[in-house]
Amino acid sequence: METLLKRCRIRSQIVRECIAEFLGLYILIGSGAAAQVITSRGTHGNYLTIQLGSALGAVFGIFVARGVSGAHLNPVYSLSLCVLGRHPWRKLPLYSLSHLVGAFLGAATVYLQYYDAIQAFSGGELLVAGPNATAGIFCSYPADHLSFWGGLVDQVVATALFLLCCVALEDQQNGPLPDGLHPVLVGALILTMGVSMGSNCGFPLNPARDLGPRLFTFVAGWGEEVFKAGGGWWWVPIVAPFVGGLLGTLTYEVLIEAHHQTTPQSPQQELEEVVVDSGNNSQNKKKSPGGPF
Repeated sequence: METLLKRCRIRSQIVRECIAEFLGLYILIGSGAAAQVITSRGTHGNYLTIQLGSALGAVFGIFVARGVSGAHLNPVYSLSLCVLGRHPWRKLPLYSLSHLVGAFLGAATVYLQYYDAIQAFSGGELLVAGPNATAGIFCSYPADHLSFWGGLVDQVVATALFLLCCVALEDQQNGPLPDGLHPVLVGALILTMGVSMGSNCGFPLNPARDLGPRLFTFVAGWGEEVFKAGGGWWWVPIVAPFVGGLLGTLTYEVLIEAHHQTTPQSPQQELEEVVVDSGNNSQNKKKSPGGPF
């Protein structure tokens, strides 16, 4: 087995990172939970189980990829890191393509697994709207009450809050996290977004996570309606998350991270520093090789 694994090793670091990003997002796909709830007409789950499926899928997707690529799993997050100077710009298109392919194939896998259930639920007709619609299993569509501008605002605000919290979790100066806790907290964040901001359009938050499955449904039989539904809604969950993501990232940087070095210390912190300095000075005197005697 070791010999086989050695032969399978990929030497290129960027290729390994792209594979990790692809596989992480492939695992992240929460469409399976949505497929189970929709095709069973609510007898095998509900709205909360869909959000749990998405959150836990993200947790395990991050665990798969984090040691190789850092587990971005979202082009918006990659772009934010590039803007902050923490990720090379040259890797952005490669990571984004990996995300898109991972989401596309993730949706294809869900469709293959739930093919019979989808056919039975829809009567063999793949629909985007109506009581027997199944396109919503794979990507987001606006609710009937949602206006175009309402959907745009929804996605900008939701993604801004999401990226703000993601950047905060990565901020070591604002309190380092124990190893292994970060993926769990990201999953908790996604669950929070889902149960508080999911009714308008399903909180896409991730352009690749929405566009990849949408392209799959286009070629798998749902047709052009996946791009026409909701008054041409399809581009909103692709463009708005980038705007919101950068807004959230810059908000955290300007209001929190930029002030770490200038934040006034509390009296208790100042007293602790005096005690530490006094102790260090005493140790230095004891260890001093010279002196009047």
